[in-house]
Amino acid sequence: MKKRYGISLGVSPREPLSRTAELARRIDLRGFEALWYIDFQLGMKDVYAAMNLAALSTEKVLIGAGVTNLVTRHPTVTANATAALDELSSGRAVLGLGAGWSAVLGAGGTPSRLKELRSGIDEFRQLFSGEPCDLYGSQVRLATAKRQVPIYLAVSQPAMLQLAGETCDGAVLMGAADPEFCSWQLDYIHQGLEAAGRDRRQLTVDLFVTMSVGDDVESATDDVRAWATSQAATFHQWKRMPPAWERFRPEFARAAGQYGLVDHLSLQAEHKLTVSDDFVRSVALAGDLGMCVDRIRQLWQLDIDRITFALLSGGREQRLAQLADTVIGAVEAGGGS
Repeated sequence: MKKRYGISLGVSPREPLSRTAELARRIDLRGFEALWYIDFQLGMKDVYAAMNLAALSTEKVLIGAGVTNLVTRHPTVTANATAALDELSSGRAVLGLGAGWSAVLGAGGTPSRLKELRSGIDEFRQLFSGEPCDLYGSQVRLATAKRQVPIYLAVSQPAMLQLAGETCDGAVLMGAADPEFCSWQLDYIHQGLEAAGRDRRQLTVDLFVTMSVGDDVESATDDVRAWATSQAATFHQWKRMPPAWERFRPEFARAAGQYGLVDHLSLQAEHKLTVSDDFVRSVALAGDLGMCVDRIRQLWQLDIDRITFALLSGGREQRLAQLADTVIGAVEAGGGS
């Protein structure tokens, strides 16, 4: 069976929006199945401007926010914008939804709780039906709705993982590119599917992976350190995690204390100095080609449907070519499921 891959990226403040269309076209032509754009209003250019440009320049790739939230835009606004994206892309829009972190905190808000996300998912279903529905204290109808746009929930912790299994079309599996960690997460998704009486085929599990490939392991590690630090800051709030990862708790606390919201994923972020090489290489893929390919093959042994790679800033076209031609080419050459 052919393996399925996606790309995740944000349009950085230094990157002209005019380049978005051409990069999206290249991603589409290389056969990637999904294209996710980061929604972070303080650190990235507008996600809907980027997605709409991508929609007009591509033919096959699915396009969505990876991910948006219920706080910085009202669900009716998000649903309407998503319907427009779906029209521009001829039915290729997907809605990526999460509790919200950097985008929500940057707007002075509070990330959504589980109950709020469950209600939000139901609200989007009703809005995308195009039928009158009783919401927000009145009867409303999304006049632009044409179909039920697939809803993917960004998940990492147990309750969210279960919710995705119970209610969503897809799960954006976030956390770590570590087989043991991911297997632990997938158990909770399976519990959610079982609790709702759903078939596994009703859910697309998309594992997000951050990777830097290079013969200089130290340089590759530094390349993904800022992203790894952002993950460590979120892990600080977790009550449960795989036993083997408990050793990193002190690093999580340091990262949470020094994390800089505006810098977030910036390669120049000062907070990236708070985590160890051991943690970075556990949460991300950083090393030579052989090491990265071996880990990707291990991840493909898990019950996932797609692997989406973060396309880091700095020479994106070269990174894309390396990923598509060298890394994925080597993974595919190894065979397997």
